[in-house]
Amino acid sequence: MQIPVQRADWREFELIDSGDGRKLERWGSTLVERPEPKALWRPHDPELWKQATAVCDAGENWTQPFRPQTLEWEQGIRFKLRMWQKSKHLGLFPEQEPHWRWIREQTQAGDRVANLFAYTGSASLVAAKAGAKVTHVDASDPAVRMARANAELSGLADAPIRWIVEDVVTYLKREARRGSVYEGILLDPPSFGRGPRGQLWKIDAIAELLDLCAAVLSDRPKFVLLTMYNLEASSLTLANLLEPLRRRGAQIDIGELALKERHTERHLSLSLYGRVRWP
Repeated sequence: MQIPVQRADWREFELIDSGDGRKLERWGSTLVERPEPKALWRPHDPELWKQATAVCDAGENWTQPFRPQTLEWEQGIRFKLRMWQKSKHLGLFPEQEPHWRWIREQTQAGDRVANLFAYTGSASLVAAKAGAKVTHVDASDPAVRMARANAELSGLADAPIRWIVEDVVTYLKREARRGSVYEGILLDPPSFGRGPRGQLWKIDAIAELLDLCAAVLSDRPKFVLLTMYNLEASSLTLANLLEPLRRRGAQIDIGELALKERHTERHLSLSLYGRVRWP
């Protein structure tokens, strides 16, 4: 199996260097140093790291703060970035930029799209901009509030997006009972999490999750996109998980999302993905 690598191509972001469990990035005009456990090698140029103006330590405390800012992608889609309490995250995963392009290509006006584990809404905004009726589901109320703020920044405050704070498994079971269906489903599950009422989510339940997604797919589905960040996952794992959709006539592509360093040919691989589409 040949595994393609998709890398972000966005003027507002680039990976400068990585190594020793950390990464140095440019967000807009700000140089940010953060933990990255997947960067097992040595940094290319330690001198570059001295220029960082926002630094998050190994305990995910910001010893030098990141000042909130707004970045723009394409078609007026904008994201508000800020430090999250006791977290290295800034409210966006830039390595998913190739997914945004793919979602835009797959989506047609009127498609019903469910964005599950939707976080701060980058994929929801892209799908809505393409004309989809989007259901945005995440267990974190702060993440959903940030997603709605991003929609307002992007001129999509009145777009047909349903904002739902809910455990994804609970939500899908309810949708299946209702007979609700979707042409597109986006999945970006964490390794571990809890719903708003303490429901436990572990990546071990991914097969059940995909069964539930299959139950709410339209009779004429368009796409399913699964991203996995687990270090122990493999391309074969994803292919096996998605095999039932292949038997429903889907075409499946497995690959990796990575960031290329500015000064080297090294790529920092951050996740695996499975792109499922129906011809």
